[in-house]
Amino acid sequence: MAKNVELFEAIMKGNRNKVVEIIQKSIDTKEDMGKVLDESMIPAMREMGDRFSRNEVYVPEMLIAARAMQAGLGLVEPILANTDHKSLGKVCIGTVKGDLHDIGKNLVAIMLKGAGYEVDDCGVNCDVAKFTASVDNGAKVILCSALLTTTMPYMKDIVGAFKSRSDVKVVIGGAPVTNDYAKSIGAHGYGCDANDAVKVVDKLLGKSF
Repeated sequence: MAKNVELFEAIMKGNRNKVVEIIQKSIDTKEDMGKVLDESMIPAMREMGDRFSRNEVYVPEMLIAARAMQAGLGLVEPILANTDHKSLGKVCIGTVKGDLHDIGKNLVAIMLKGAGYEVDDCGVNCDVAKFTASVDNGAKVILCSALLTTTMPYMKDIVGAFKSRSDVKVVIGGAPVTNDYAKSIGAHGYGCDANDAVKVVDKLLGKSF
């Protein structure tokens, strides 16, 4: 269980105002915000992800919890930027070229942040150049999302563009995407949902929890 049970439960319940209140109090009392993140906030989002995978909670509950987490991160991140707190690694995420849908992509991005990763959200309609810029800036995993079958083929272009980069992994996901498709284009991983995407990234970067 998380060190700050009240904060843990507030995130789980998606109580955004309570999360902000608790974190602001922690900031005011000069608590170690790295510990608050690692011991209370991250465990809460990982637990929500596990419950989602077990069908104990569904997308609406996940989104509410993720938004509460995002509100908390908005207070914590500027403080951690001025400390030696290290993320688990840097990743980038974007909806592929031609696709403007972002709800699923946004949820995965928040889950990754909630898991302790530094996330470069490239947005929607992302071409190879956008992902390349992020990789040049330190991203080690590229996560590509597509909601349309017509935009899925561009994922192959992205995989191909980084095929020679042994230090960069490509993970794909989205409603029409399957594990078989991921294997067929040579992607390094496939996430069937937001929580699964985090676990795939964990595995690719050698993190275990």
